[in-house]
Amino acid sequence: MQTKIYIIIFFFGLLFFPQLNFAQVDFNKTPDDDLGNIEDKYQEYFFEALKQKGIENYNRSIKALLKCIELDDSESVVYFELGKNYIQLKNFGDAEKALKKAISKEPENEWYLDELYGVYYELNDFDKALKTVKQLVKFHPDYKEDLASLYFRNKKYKAALKVLDDLDREFGGSKSRDYIRNQIYNATGRDKDRIEYLEERVENNPTQETNYLSLIYRYSETGNIKKAYETALKLLQQKPNSQLVHLALYKFYLDDNKPEEAISSMKIVLKSTKIKQEAKAKVLNDFVKFVQSNPQYENELIEVTSMVALTEGWKSHTELAQYYLKKGDKVQALKYYQTAYEKESNNFEIIKNILLLQIDLKQYIDVIIFSNENLEIYPSQPILYLVNGIANNQLNHPKKAINILETGVDYVIDNIKMEADFYTQLSMAYKLDNNITKSQTFAKKAEQLLIKQ
Repeated sequence: MQTKIYIIIFFFGLLFFPQLNFAQVDFNKTPDDDLGNIEDKYQEYFFEALKQKGIENYNRSIKALLKCIELDDSESVVYFELGKNYIQLKNFGDAEKALKKAISKEPENEWYLDELYGVYYELNDFDKALKTVKQLVKFHPDYKEDLASLYFRNKKYKAALKVLDDLDREFGGSKSRDYIRNQIYNATGRDKDRIEYLEERVENNPTQETNYLSLIYRYSETGNIKKAYETALKLLQQKPNSQLVHLALYKFYLDDNKPEEAISSMKIVLKSTKIKQEAKAKVLNDFVKFVQSNPQYENELIEVTSMVALTEGWKSHTELAQYYLKKGDKVQALKYYQTAYEKESNNFEIIKNILLLQIDLKQYIDVIIFSNENLEIYPSQPILYLVNGIANNQLNHPKKAINILETGVDYVIDNIKMEADFYTQLSMAYKLDNNITKSQTFAKKAEQLLIKQ
């Protein structure tokens, strides 16, 4: 019987289980009782179980496996398959029982233990998961990282740190282990230990950039700006071509009243291909604020923004647009809003700002084209109708203005100022169309609304 099961398992790709011991059956021997029939039945049920599991009919698979156990409960693999079926049905209680039964028959089977570990994780039973992983660590070092994580979840912080230290010594640092380590330090408030660990990493590996950056961040986080600054300078000395260090240095230079060095660092960041757009946007925002307070450096800002295509995001461009808007340079503001729109065409705030600037700059044809494009996407946004009407009035197209304004005013909700603007533009349009009566009617409506404000 066991040999036939072995053949079935082979064809279903289940030979990854180590140390499966199947007794040999002598097929030349004529059965002297009904064992041959039992063997055939066992094979039939087991084959049926695998088939039903393959088509995701887990209940039927379970029934077939239970029939196998009624005939012969000696095979661990049957309990293992039973456990996996229960897992698929989210019946973790029965899955645990079946897998523990499989393990009792084959205690050193990694796959059985790993499946049981998964069950405990699903149940958030981290105490039992920890006990299971302790058995698994002998098979593969990856389980040691799981062990550290489970020690943390079970608030065994000292044991977790010891495992992490052992892994770091053996394999070097890793982001995933650093994440667990930082969770431990956050939970225990052991900032001093965290910094000492990072200092040791810098000392042991003085050419590793990420160690310095982590230490700079943690010094800054704990308010030790002097140490953070010193560490950044050490990194720059060790790696003069580092770009990431300037994310910290420009701030330190600004605080240390070294504007030339700060601007140099900001330029390196903004031109870098290694630094993410979000970080660049933050630096650019600080650059803009710095220039607002120190206008003598405006040429430096213009230089860096003209030399560098500010990559993928729109935030940097909108920040520059707002800067130029505050300066009263509407042409430059419009230019940067339009660049932002190319990157983020579904941002309605950018669309609105472009149209308002185009109106201010008397670019009326552009207003009509751009507002018409966006009316197809945002047909219920009244501002699009309003600017379109204004532009048509300015171009002396009163009938077009009347049509668009009368359509758009119906979309104005709880905005007295905008509604008054619509009526003012309608008054102008009807006047251009020589309909003085209607022009006066809309002028009065606008006046009455403004009085209510």
